[in-house]
Amino acid sequence: MAIWRKAVGVALLFSVVGCGGDHPDVGRVNGKVTLDGSPLVAATVMFQPTGSGRASYGVTDAQGSYTLDYVDGVKGAVIGSHKVIIKTEIPGEDGQPPKVKEKLSPRYHAQTELKAEVKSGANSYDFPLESAGKK
Repeated sequence: MAIWRKAVGVALLFSVVGCGGDHPDVGRVNGKVTLDGSPLVAATVMFQPTGSGRASYGVTDAQGSYTLDYVDGVKGAVIGSHKVIIKTEIPGEDGQPPKVKEKLSPRYHAQTELKAEVKSGANSYDFPLESAGKK
């Protein structure tokens, strides 16, 4: 009888707490970022919805590949239009200069020209970036 009560208690707890939280529909997003044809390593990729909603982030690996995370345990980005921001700068702490200075043109971050439309299911967006001064 005590085991049955524990099982019911655990089931009730999961029904109240849930198993992942509420979030809007998302599409999985991955891709590759290159700079002048070479993989861009350790760049932050952010998809910011053009309407309302939480941004999604990813960091490129040694091959320039990234996968976006919406929230812990949820991969992807909200379905819809996004502006895309890609940065290489690593900020300093408490007003200190950056640990790594930005090497990308502002047209990829502060004045981004990059856009993406996330759909339900799998999405792949590659970003072949060019050094400042090239276009």
